[in-house]
Amino acid sequence: MKAAVLREVGKPLQIEDVSIGKPGPREVLIRTKAAGVCHSDLHFVEGSYSHPLPAVLGHESAGIVEAVGSEVRTVKVGDHVITCLNPYCGHCEVCLTGHMNLCISPETKRGKGEEPRLFREDLSGPNGERTGDTKMAQFLNLSSFAEMMLVHEHACVAIRKDMPFDRAALIGCSVMTGVGSVVHTSNVRPGETVAVIGCGGVGLATINGAAIAGAGRIIAIDRVPAKLELAKTFGATDVIDAGAVDDVAKAVVELTSGGVQHSFEAIGLKATAEASFKMLRRGGTANVIGMIPVGTKIELHGVDFLGERRIQGSYMGSNRFPVDMPRLVDAYMAGKLKLDELISRRIRLEEVNSAFDELKRGELARSVIVFD
Repeated sequence: MKAAVLREVGKPLQIEDVSIGKPGPREVLIRTKAAGVCHSDLHFVEGSYSHPLPAVLGHESAGIVEAVGSEVRTVKVGDHVITCLNPYCGHCEVCLTGHMNLCISPETKRGKGEEPRLFREDLSGPNGERTGDTKMAQFLNLSSFAEMMLVHEHACVAIRKDMPFDRAALIGCSVMTGVGSVVHTSNVRPGETVAVIGCGGVGLATINGAAIAGAGRIIAIDRVPAKLELAKTFGATDVIDAGAVDDVAKAVVELTSGGVQHSFEAIGLKATAEASFKMLRRGGTANVIGMIPVGTKIELHGVDFLGERRIQGSYMGSNRFPVDMPRLVDAYMAGKLKLDELISRRIRLEEVNSAFDELKRGELARSVIVFD
């Protein structure tokens, strides 16, 4: 199959022929139909986060089940599915207490000594003979920048077949992360005030989630005027151009006469994480959704905690994805969840590097790779 491979940090992905294994007892083979190009992929391309290389990137996807292992019970051949990068075992402590997004059980991966799910057949012998298999690292349990995916059965969920694949793919990461951070991680209630820092794909989904949750005031913050205009269509009631003010947190406090009850940092920077905490009113909660680079530390004023302000992380929207993702599909089909507006363009796999270039420039909401 064709796949986009990262071989060296900071270098463009290469389109290569990669082999994929057969499903094990609990595994599912999926034909990829669409894959979003997410800023999280870019973090690994640029080296902000490390990953074994070479690796087939991609982690926001939807497709059709082609084959299943002998013990698979959750999906069947022909099902349309959304994938999720946090597969769960279903019986560890975090799974049994309803926090399956935090499961790190090794059961969902192939163990040492087992055949890899992805590999490169090396045919470099003098007469074209096979000289060995080269393992490819699977990225975030999925590797969806490829024509096929081989995943644990608890890394995908079946959805209704009238849902378009390109929009379904977005639910697999950015939308689940944004909406989930609102309704699960921070538990936004009707009428409460919300601020969202960063209006990329995740930030826009967060704004949409706050609107669905009934937030009374939703403040969108970004440096790109076009993104702030787009944020209004997702439910923002107020916008702040971060490039036009000296202190974003102070601007939010003044706009709301005391600060917001919930803030969401959707960029992954030290300064914006600190600002998300400073803009809270007493009893407020700051949620860091963005991927802050490894080694970065944030600084907060200790006295602010006396007002019962909180700061917390949110991983994949604290999801229960087998339940949440089909519900989000229904919300889209009912006209409540905005996905069409998140897609700025549809591209071929061979154009993946151009999508990363646009992410670096901060120009687009989301490019989606569409497979034939």
